[in-house]
Amino acid sequence: MSSEVCGGWSETLPCLHIQEIANKVKPQLEEKDKKPYPVFVAIQYRTQLVAGTNYLIKVSVSNSNDECVHLRVFQSLPYKKEEPSLTRYETGKTRDDPLEPF
Repeated sequence: MSSEVCGGWSETLPCLHIQEIANKVKPQLEEKDKKPYPVFVAIQYRTQLVAGTNYLIKVSVSNSNDECVHLRVFQSLPYKKEEPSLTRYETGKTRDDPLEPF
């Protein structure tokens, strides 16, 4: 379980909820990056509580090497009933790259 502080970033291991969020923004990434990602497995994430939640998610995108992408996703407060939104992303990452705010 993570210890979240409003405005600060917490770091935790992936869970099913985070994979669901990653899956929801995958089409947004594929459209923006203009390429498909047949492998898309969340392996690490961090959260930041704001007027909603910012997620930093490290996603493995290859079975054959350690290639990853870093996603920054915003999820509005539940009463707004909005889907998560991909706000930024970084490609060319590896499993060893730290997941830092960008």
